[in-house]
Amino acid sequence: MTRGRLEAFTDGVLAIVITIMVLEMKAPHSGEAELQSLRPVVPAFMSYLLSFIYLGIYWNNHHHLFHAVESVSGLTLWANLHLLFWLSLIPFVTSWMGETHFAAWPVSLYGAVLLMCAVAWEIERRVLLRHHHSDSPIARALAGRGARKEWTSLVLYAVGIGLALVRPWLACALYAVVAATWLIPDRRIEREMITPPPAAPPSTPAG
Repeated sequence: MTRGRLEAFTDGVLAIVITIMVLEMKAPHSGEAELQSLRPVVPAFMSYLLSFIYLGIYWNNHHHLFHAVESVSGLTLWANLHLLFWLSLIPFVTSWMGETHFAAWPVSLYGAVLLMCAVAWEIERRVLLRHHHSDSPIARALAGRGARKEWTSLVLYAVGIGLALVRPWLACALYAVVAATWLIPDRRIEREMITPPPAAPPSTPAG
């Protein structure tokens, strides 16, 4: 199966998720036209900004990943739906975190959703690797190389979930650090798409 419909569906879902998030931000009451009236909205805006960056990171990296994909399987479709399920929960935890001014449990649950998004991303990556042959661009880019950044992110999310119960702002700082490490998409895929695969050794004529 080709990847076109999967990418189009993913783009549509992420666009809806972002739209839902921004609609959750409420403007000041009518008649309040001073800048000071925006102060209560600041926590909601900060949580929206962090979540928008995360959704942008997932969209950007998803685009890069599937640029190297040759075909998809039924299992790939389910893995992608699994990822979208967790991404679709981001507006809920974003709204709760902003409305409670970054209280402990909302920040912890926010980290749990981010953790599950990362787990779902890793599952989809592994499903794609199993579906492609060893000399495909995606296999050459991702297989056989340590996923250090992926595992580091999972650890930081787990630490942030626990830390949020005692120091919510430090947990948010950890989430922001993870986001900063993923702002630039995986360059291994770009290099593999530009670099041709190694040529096969010439066959020796029989005789």
